[in-house]
Amino acid sequence: MVAEALTSDAVHLAAGGVGVVVALAAVYLVDRPSDDWTRAPRSRLLLGVPWGTLLVIAGVIGVYLFVQSGIENPNRPVVIPFRSWSYFYPEGLVWSSFAHAGRGHLTGNLLSALVAGGLAEYAYGHFPDGREVDRGDGLVVRLRRLLSRPRQLPSRLRRLPRRVREVLSRIAAVESPAESPYVRAFLIVPGAAVAFGLLSALFALGPVIGFSVVVFGYWGFALVSRPVAAVVAMAGTTLVGVLYDALRVPVAFAEASPSYGVPGWANVAIQGHALGLIGGALVAVVLLRRRAREQPDEGRGAGSDADPDATAGRWRYHPLSTAVGDDGSRADATERSALLVFGALLLFGASRRLWALYWYLGNERYELYRAVGVGLLALLAAVVAVAAVSRDEPLWPTRAVPEPETLRGGIRSATPATVGLLLLVGALAAVAGPAVVPNLVAVDDGDLPGDPIEVEGYQVTYAEDVEDQLVGVVDVEAFGRSTSVNTSGVIVSDPDREIWTTAVSKGNLAFWGYRAVDVGGTGWRETVWVQRVGWVAANGGPTYRVDAVRNETRRTLYVSDPAQAEPQIDGRNISVAAVEGGFEIRVTHENATVTIPLPEEGTTLEAQGVSIVRGGDRVYAQRGETRVRIAQRERYEGRQ
Repeated sequence: MVAEALTSDAVHLAAGGVGVVVALAAVYLVDRPSDDWTRAPRSRLLLGVPWGTLLVIAGVIGVYLFVQSGIENPNRPVVIPFRSWSYFYPEGLVWSSFAHAGRGHLTGNLLSALVAGGLAEYAYGHFPDGREVDRGDGLVVRLRRLLSRPRQLPSRLRRLPRRVREVLSRIAAVESPAESPYVRAFLIVPGAAVAFGLLSALFALGPVIGFSVVVFGYWGFALVSRPVAAVVAMAGTTLVGVLYDALRVPVAFAEASPSYGVPGWANVAIQGHALGLIGGALVAVVLLRRRAREQPDEGRGAGSDADPDATAGRWRYHPLSTAVGDDGSRADATERSALLVFGALLLFGASRRLWALYWYLGNERYELYRAVGVGLLALLAAVVAVAAVSRDEPLWPTRAVPEPETLRGGIRSATPATVGLLLLVGALAAVAGPAVVPNLVAVDDGDLPGDPIEVEGYQVTYAEDVEDQLVGVVDVEAFGRSTSVNTSGVIVSDPDREIWTTAVSKGNLAFWGYRAVDVGGTGWRETVWVQRVGWVAANGGPTYRVDAVRNETRRTLYVSDPAQAEPQIDGRNISVAAVEGGFEIRVTHENATVTIPLPEEGTTLEAQGVSIVRGGDRVYAQRGETRVRIAQRERYEGRQ
């Protein structure tokens, strides 16, 4: 009984919860005299809550459950139709930035979005200039108030219509709707995230899926506006993930087991992530500089003795040195220096594998250019730092024109801030540009190999060493590498949806033995099960067939070449061959071949004077006193 209690999830949750509560209480008692923990977020956010981020997260969960049919199978949503395949397939473009490939993919992105989005929303602010808030009541008073709220619920519900009218009147009272904290929290912030996701899908290279491009946009915004807090938040993302796992699975049991997968860095959508990071950083730079120009003139400059003429005109504003801190003070540029922004971007990029620049060689082979990737990451971090922190002071003061009217005058009056902003825009264009041409190319509507299964326009088949039409959609050759590569595995195609992909690789199917291929659309799904069945000849390799099963109907999609066993019996060669619907044994002697079906369990068949005996998962050949094993059933590591 004690052993059962020790392994109970509830007991472990209670023990862990007590530890966390005790730790927080101890820290609170020590820190209480200095300030209220919630005062800073309440000064910039409604009730101190990032409502916009929470709304977006709820929307993404809704897409997973109802659009991708994740509510039917949370671990296996429909994925294929919700990737950004082409400009000619709008449904994929609309959903790709908000759909996910699985529950782990969804959970990771949303936990990161909660941290990064909350920090970015705090930097943007429902009250961008902050507001005065009280220090709050003590902990005991708050607990009493919390316990009394259930009794106040009826009266609160009666007052709800009046509160709604008050909120609407406050929104109408402001000069600009964008200045209302309610509009900023519930319209601007989630609207910007949705617009960012839709826009980024237009420039995604390849069939990208996932909310990560918006998450990286959050991080880009946070790293520029709050670099130190963003670096701390990176560790906070790990903490949030650990807390989530602890709540979901308090006690876990594990053992050593084989696994199959491509290198971790090959699963990184580096172009989409870089696109989101640069886009978020660009928005932050523009917003900070706009706020710097809108600040009142009091308090600008390095000090009271500063020469007013030295900072006159359009060069007087610096987004960071003139920013108002949370305590009302003006932050000096050294608090957010170029080195600080550069270091934050570099740390973030290294931790999120933005250095993973690679080339796909075909058939699950990759070539990683790590050194070049690190160099490009450093250059990107430098460009963001220059754009974010540089002052609006002309590079050539003696040649500068305060209000240039010509291109030549603009060049002579260029500032480091302008140069940095142009470089950042150029980096965004360099990352986004290569995606335009592939998205304009239509998929070849030619016939697929074999006898494909057809489902509402989709075709599902299996083939080996065929041209990969996804990678080779645009023929590019550079540095001895080419996009013309081959692929092997389960292929799904739908020319009307501009889809052509290797849904399950040959190696993946050989590892697991069977895989599910889900096709469909918004709110519907169909599943085709693909199974590999094979026999391995003794020292001769495997022979196998690949079947598709749909609605309890089995069809053979592919059969491999026969495999010859190494042992001979009295000059007779024996081979195992996969055929449609089954397997055969072929015995060759003196240029004559006799073919018989693979014997059933516990039976014996004769061919060319050799007895073929089936015993369990093994097949033996026997002649006289000689008996050798010629084949055994293929095993799949993922199912052992």
